[in-house]
Amino acid sequence: MSRDRDPRTLRRPARSALIAASVTALSLTASGCVVVHGEREILPSTTRAEAAKALEEFTAAYNAADKAYDGGLDAEHTTGALADIDSARLKAGKANNPDGNPNHTPLELTDAKFTIPKKAGWPRWFLVDAAGNKGGTARWLLVFTRSSLDDPFQVAYLTLVAPGKVPAFKKDADGWAEPVPVNATDLAADPGGLSQTYTTYLKNGGETFADGPHTSQWRALRQKNAKKPGLVTQYIDEPLTNGDYAPLALRTTDGGALVFFTTRHYEKQTAHTGTSFPVPNKDVLALTKGEIKQSLMMEFVSNEVALDPKGQGKVTILGRIQGMTSAEGS
Repeated sequence: MSRDRDPRTLRRPARSALIAASVTALSLTASGCVVVHGEREILPSTTRAEAAKALEEFTAAYNAADKAYDGGLDAEHTTGALADIDSARLKAGKANNPDGNPNHTPLELTDAKFTIPKKAGWPRWFLVDAAGNKGGTARWLLVFTRSSLDDPFQVAYLTLVAPGKVPAFKKDADGWAEPVPVNATDLAADPGGLSQTYTTYLKNGGETFADGPHTSQWRALRQKNAKKPGLVTQYIDEPLTNGDYAPLALRTTDGGALVFFTTRHYEKQTAHTGTSFPVPNKDVLALTKGEIKQSLMMEFVSNEVALDPKGQGKVTILGRIQGMTSAEGS
């Protein structure tokens, strides 16, 4: 579940604005003036109308999959971290409820705000900030991405952020946002290395990240759970940065960046000799291979969104969604 994924292809409706711009660029070669490659031209990642359509299609597919507990119904609309988390959730749900989700409530996303960066090359991507009928008052942040003009837009990142915490984004006169290169050096932390920086912090601590539920409090909780009566828990954290797990960042009005990135986590629980292993819940068991005798190794994929300030300062993790993707007993 945590492997880098090949982009899936599906022909979609005409993208007139992007195609027209590419054709204009390519037509210059016929006059002998200049050679311009469409994939290198700086263009908006999509039109606002197409972004709204992609959100509508994702929501419909997500609801259908959740109702039926059928991962095939939204597989063409998810990728990266969200695909790993969502497909595992649906697999466990189907195993325990073959007739579908008895507690299904359709997801409704309203007050959607679209932030579309103007950039060259692939992937093209955009951010949706919406209110949801789940998750209390939190804002839903969804990052849609695609790797070619023939690919569908798919959601790679989905996180929930407290209201008022989503920053304002830098935009040009036409309202297009500015992407931040993963190797940017003007920020407190390198966006491309943030996944590695975060996993190193979880193991060793440090001063890079501001205190909060996904940093200092999570480390404290894991240390508390490491040794419980009759049970020892070990943690391994790994960065995920390639392909559909690549970090994506947007420039904020204060010169900083909002960064989306992915991590993978392993949690091994081992019962003391002579004690029985506590029975996991049914969703964990549905994703577990092998017999749980003395230990259980669980794999999780997590997607985070962080506020990375300009210059000096501490990185703040604004939100994190994590899901178990597999487990093995021994």
